Amino acid sequence: MSEQQKYENVLEVTNLKKYFPITKGVMNKVIGHVKAVDDVSFTIGKRQTFGLVGESGCGKTTVGRTLLRLVEPTEGKSIICGHDIFSMEREELRRLRPQMQIIFQDPYSSLDPRLHVGEIIGEAVREHGLVPKNKLKDYVLEVMDSCELRPYQYERFPHEFSGGQRQRICIARALALNPELVVADEPVSALDVSVQAQIINLMQDIQEKRGLSYLFISHDLSVVEHISDFIGVMYLGNIVETAPKKKFFAHPRHPYSLALLSAVPIPDPDVKMNRVILGGDIPSPANPPSGCKFHTRCNYVQDVCKEEIPALEEVESGHFVACHLKDQF
Repeated sequence: MSEQQKYENVLEVTNLKKYFPITKGVMNKVIGHVKAVDDVSFTIGKRQTFGLVGESGCGKTTVGRTLLRLVEPTEGKSIICGHDIFSMEREELRRLRPQMQIIFQDPYSSLDPRLHVGEIIGEAVREHGLVPKNKLKDYVLEVMDSCELRPYQYERFPHEFSGGQRQRICIARALALNPELVVADEPVSALDVSVQAQIINLMQDIQEKRGLSYLFISHDLSVVEHISDFIGVMYLGNIVETAPKKKFFAHPRHPYSLALLSAVPIPDPDVKMNRVILGGDIPSPANPPSGCKFHTRCNYVQDVCKEEIPALEEVESGHFVACHLKDQF
């Protein structure tokens, strides 16, 4: 049995938690915790894209960084390509790193300005010894071509490129290691709309050719709808709804999902938008509300919402919702 056949899902995240301590005084006494990620679970199959959406500050980026162990978890499991990476020693984890890569949100600050493109893309390839040294440049040029970068750009530096070209460099750097899983942390949010479409189409073409799996993190539901197979909605550190794309957009079952979808503009002047306006402010993750965390802003709140934490339950095949009132939607 080959290594690829040993696991069903490329990623399995179970009960993931990441709490950041709040300290006070010269002795740095811990007086509380910011619950950035609070019991998150989901899976991503081979060649699938899982879109993780939510408002800024809900914990999406922390989920991506923690499951890759770029920051250490507080609790939970992250099984990537059949390996529990939270239990791995440093050297063992280093050998697995090529199989899991990340594309950062900002293509300006995520590239080393002192290295030219060939060095940026080839650095990790050389470090992990994926190709012989005498074939490294040819390999990098091949990866650049797959990301629509030209050979004459090999010795250029990041400041000589536009935002869209820089993001192509970031994608090429991730792909150079032949990963199974790529975490794309809002990879198009810093780009113009026309360039966003080019990058999304490029990522889809690469996925089809290489059989990649994506965790696509975004706050833009229209972008997520275009690229994802499954949708997960986060609010204040928790996933409140997850479903196959078609089921989610056809029939969302959580009040927060309804509000997010109502904010997506429709390019038709004859369609009247029924905008859902949420009241109040987003609570602090250092002191979240009791019961359902969304009850302080929900238009349908009842007493049970203030007292009991709703479980993430299956309402139809593959569609899970954490809401006491889910049957009303």
